[in-house]
Amino acid sequence: EVQLVESGGGLVQAGGSLRLSCTVSEFPYAGYGIGWFGQAPGKERGGVSCISNIDGGTYYAKSVKGRFTISLDSARNTAYLQMDSLKPEDTAVYYCALSSTTADAMGVMQSVVDYWGKGTLVTVSS
Repeated sequence: EVQLVESGGGLVQAGGSLRLSCTVSEFPYAGYGIGWFGQAPGKERGGVSCISNIDGGTYYAKSVKGRFTISLDSARNTAYLQMDSLKPEDTAVYYCALSSTTADAMGVMQSVVDYWGKGTLVTVSS
């Protein structure tokens, strides 16, 4: 059974940093995209950042470009999201996601996601 386990969420002041981790128990396919979707209170879930080993590409939502950095440690089956210069509007539950598509496709189409983590809460205080 494929499981995605997130860690690293928490409470941080505006301007601070957090690093989210997502460890995958086993990859069901050789080529994949992995990343995070965020759901703020009262809003729909949307793509935040994704990375793919299919083409080495990355996806960042406009709101996080220049502040968040996604990376992949294939040896550890783990993806990381370094979140810097956090803003109160970044407050959300962040879900790790896994698909068989490129990062760009995954970032804009939740329908391609095959597996989801349970989510980790990030709260940014002003």
